[in-house]
Amino acid sequence: MPHATSGGPGRIAGDGSVTAHAPAKINVHLAVHPLREDGFHELTTVFLAVSLLDTVTVWPEDGLSVTVTGEGADGAVPTDARNLVWKAAELLARHAGVRADAALHIDKAIPAAAGLAGGSADAAAALVALDALWGTHCTRGDLAGLAAQLGSDVPFSLVGGMALGTGRGEQLTPVLTRRRTDWVLGIADAGLSTPAVYRELDRLRAAGVLPAGSTAGPADDVLTALRSAPADEVAGHLANDLQAPALALRPELDRGLRAMTGAGALGALVSGSGPTVAALVADAEAAGTTAAALERGGAFRGVQAVHGPVPGARLAG
Repeated sequence: MPHATSGGPGRIAGDGSVTAHAPAKINVHLAVHPLREDGFHELTTVFLAVSLLDTVTVWPEDGLSVTVTGEGADGAVPTDARNLVWKAAELLARHAGVRADAALHIDKAIPAAAGLAGGSADAAAALVALDALWGTHCTRGDLAGLAAQLGSDVPFSLVGGMALGTGRGEQLTPVLTRRRTDWVLGIADAGLSTPAVYRELDRLRAAGVLPAGSTAGPADDVLTALRSAPADEVAGHLANDLQAPALALRPELDRGLRAMTGAGALGALVSGSGPTVAALVADAEAAGTTAAALERGGAFRGVQAVHGPVPGARLAG
């Protein structure tokens, strides 16, 4: 692959490549409402983009190809038309009336099937990079429309920051805040299927066996806390309707949640459909201390100290 040296935002590098980054997300609040007629659940969620980034580099080539390094390079991330970056390239090419000719290389730091929207981040970064490579001159609104066609989390991966998501999560209302929050992510040994977690939630609800206190309330309290309250108050409002089914499918995740609080986190929850555990800590120093303790404890295969909010998909440089 060409050496990915960027010529600056919006410019193609001297080797003909364009590089973009996009962040992981965590759901600090996720309420899952009943199934809609289209087979999707209506959601209310508070997204936060955090400083764990995937990088997508594209350059001219006849046809499409995808290569992967980093997390998922062992085969967990497909390198054919199943990959969202491939789908993003085809969708943008059809929209702009250009040939879908590009090599796409994904350097992954975000684990696959981890509840962190890694695939969505890659798709958002691919849209931004290919728009620059092909000179399609799409507006951010154009790209957001394409992102919504690719998946529920892709629009937020494009926008980043913090946002309230409704619908399938693709309808976004930005939440303006200058406040930084610090988190520690505990990466589990293996991923979880998002559809399987939703199916388990439906099963638990139908059987009436959801644990007491496992249902997320309105998002207003956590939004207010995130704007101005101390971190320990924010921790009291973390909620995820998918946590109970994720724990039902992977009971060992409860050990991870307890390990987080035992290592000094103010609060912890399963991120999205899991199995990553996201823990809120007081500040950057506490994030480093907590991450170090967790690395010694062995409850997770990997630990990352991150912060948010950070921008969505952007060109490098």
